[in-house]
Amino acid sequence: MKSLIANLVNDSLASLPELSGAADDLSLEATVERTRDATHGDFASNVAMRLAKPARKSPRDIAAAIIGALPASDVIDKVDIAGPGFINFYLSPAAFHAELLAILDKGSDYGRQAARTSPKILLEFVSANPTGPLHVGHGRHAAYGATVGNLLEAAGYPVSREYYVNDAGRQMDILGASVWLRMLENDGIEVPFPQGGYRGDYIRDIAVAVDAGKLNKVSKSDLLDGLPPDAPEGDKEAYVEALIEKAKSLLGDDGFHQVRQYSLESIRADIEDDLAEFGVTFDTWYSEQSLTRTNRIDDALAVLKKRDILYEKDGATWFPATRFGDEKDRVVVRENGIKTYFASDIAYHFDKRERGFDHLLDILGADHHGYV
Repeated sequence: MKSLIANLVNDSLASLPELSGAADDLSLEATVERTRDATHGDFASNVAMRLAKPARKSPRDIAAAIIGALPASDVIDKVDIAGPGFINFYLSPAAFHAELLAILDKGSDYGRQAARTSPKILLEFVSANPTGPLHVGHGRHAAYGATVGNLLEAAGYPVSREYYVNDAGRQMDILGASVWLRMLENDGIEVPFPQGGYRGDYIRDIAVAVDAGKLNKVSKSDLLDGLPPDAPEGDKEAYVEALIEKAKSLLGDDGFHQVRQYSLESIRADIEDDLAEFGVTFDTWYSEQSLTRTNRIDDALAVLKKRDILYEKDGATWFPATRFGDEKDRVVVRENGIKTYFASDIAYHFDKRERGFDHLLDILGADHHGYV
């Protein structure tokens, strides 16, 4: 309706030589707005006031001239001038009838804008860690993200929906070790389960499904030999770290990778199924592991170093996040040479840009509140 009224105003101005030139650089649709008060009509335009200076006429005189030259329309019941020169449009019953018929005719396509080719938008949301099932908070993010994507798409924007799979790093090692211990339990080897492990029943389900035929057999004594005490007497983080190294040693890198990857794919598949049942689907499932395989993290950090953005302190490499409004600077490479999750996030967004997207939209979970 805004477009229709703007077109009527445009036709009126085209017939008024003394005003048409002054309106050349004016977006007429931008001058038309819904009124806040129904007594002032359904729509109002401030075009007369916008033209007053370039046309060197009073807004009310311009408004009167525009109204006098408006083409007849069965959707407009009445037009009048208000205040300093607002033009108020009152819709006729036929306008509402026509819109109702359009709604019935177009169905779910009603209100959708014509598809455009740019700007390209990448919308990333949910991106829950693949270490366990989704919870209610993830469901909220899924609903919110899917709605944002649907609205952008309805407005004609090309939108790609992406789920970032955090499938690299220590959390995945903890997942693999947790499943392996449950596998040992299934073989009759009872071992204390770590305080820092993943304890849900889904871990037991995965342990039953893993093909253990090609894995090295271990004994309880082999497993416990040399492990530090767990919490509460010891350090649960140090215990989990030692347990991961023990699993890699006893199973071999290939064996541990098999357990780890099967566990990851099992949980990721469950997440995808749950979201699909919820009506949320993604165009891309982007693996964090791919950033390491393709050296994307090193490439992104090299770009920042070349621009003199990173700095060294206490043996670590830092990103000066406070320069960009953050509450603190962020470590990207620890003093031991291990890259942080923040470095991965930088590389991931660097990669998004490299893929040709114009706008990047992230819907962050509560665990990323520090990024806001």
